[in-house]
Amino acid sequence: MDVTLAASDFPPLALGFFGLGTGYLIYGPQELLGYPRRDESVDRATGVWGIFMPGLCQLITGLILFVGLTWLQVFHDAPLYMAALAFTAYGIHWFAIGWNRYRQNDARPNAGMCIAYMVISAMGALVFYQAGDIPVFLLFVGLFAIYFADFFASFKMVLGERGLGLFHLVTGVWLMYLAFAAAVNFSLTYHWWV
Repeated sequence: MDVTLAASDFPPLALGFFGLGTGYLIYGPQELLGYPRRDESVDRATGVWGIFMPGLCQLITGLILFVGLTWLQVFHDAPLYMAALAFTAYGIHWFAIGWNRYRQNDARPNAGMCIAYMVISAMGALVFYQAGDIPVFLLFVGLFAIYFADFFASFKMVLGERGLGLFHLVTGVWLMYLAFAAAVNFSLTYHWWV
């Protein structure tokens, strides 16, 4: 028995953008301005937020996109494959970031992670630039900058941590715009730049 499902015009992009943006807006002020000052209770709080907002929201988004592209075939826009890869990989890595922050673990192993995530950020930038999706291309440029700064922050370099905070905040604001634009575009058939 062959079952064909109708194509969907509603990929869960706003959820992924919103979750990641929230995480960046939580982590950014602490990294850039030192507020709130890090201690055990602040690390536990930011760790929990890291796991459940950027981690879970992105993982759910990525898995829905992958299932919708491959098994159910309700999504057909090829760049959504890159979005599924990115949302899933970034979501899983936020589980590790949140857990490590929660447990106050050593950040030096993040250096290797940063290299891998600069690669996936460059892939995303290339795919969305070639697809003509400049807003999402700009997001991946911001993501690349985050992991570039995080590489130096993992070695406790002050400029690396401040740069990480700055790029978290700038990219977090951009993600809030993308979440808002995606939600109103899908819900109200607006045509915001996304």
